[in-house]
Amino acid sequence: MKGAAARGEAPPREAESRGGRRPGRRPGDSRTRDDILAAARDEFAELGFDRATIRGIAAAAGVDPALVLHYFGSKDDLFGAALQVPVEPGEILRRVISRDVKDMGATLVRSFLEAWEPEESRAPLVAMVRSAMTNETAMALVREYLGRRIFGPITQALGARDAELRATLVGSQFIGLAMMRYIARIEPLASASVEQLVAAMGPTMQRYLSGDLDLAD
Repeated sequence: MKGAAARGEAPPREAESRGGRRPGRRPGDSRTRDDILAAARDEFAELGFDRATIRGIAAAAGVDPALVLHYFGSKDDLFGAALQVPVEPGEILRRVISRDVKDMGATLVRSFLEAWEPEESRAPLVAMVRSAMTNETAMALVREYLGRRIFGPITQALGARDAELRATLVGSQFIGLAMMRYIARIEPLASASVEQLVAAMGPTMQRYLSGDLDLAD
């Protein structure tokens, strides 16, 4: 007999003979992913989205940058995962921007409410807002997320003047709505129907998005 069998050794496993690692999840994979997320939260909070890098996050987590991309795919996806947001901002943007300009305000309000109404998505969103109210790191992440990934792109897509201001005005309305309806549960706002809120808030959002803000020079 030749080789391993002749030496009385067990033959190498197929996966190991190809280079080494056994198939399946590596021991410690869950811990590695958690370490990357923790490092990402710190980097995004301290540097903001634009200045934070995959390489810097990987260094802080003590892993190779390729491993960060393996788990999360892109910096955008890593940012969303770091916030634990169950709503895909890209889908909201596509939905709002695809509508006629005059309907964008109402569509944005409806999209926001539809994201918050289901219990399974509401819980992590409420946790996100609660954290932002009491923790500066969480607030920095939420501020970056709302501005960069949702409200900023909408106002920029419209080509509106004062896009950054418009984005923050829109954001202020939604944060207030989230606090009053889902966290403090203040009536009658807490029990108002989606249609009532769309009708009431849509025109205000529309003015913030594309109307005259009557700003003094």
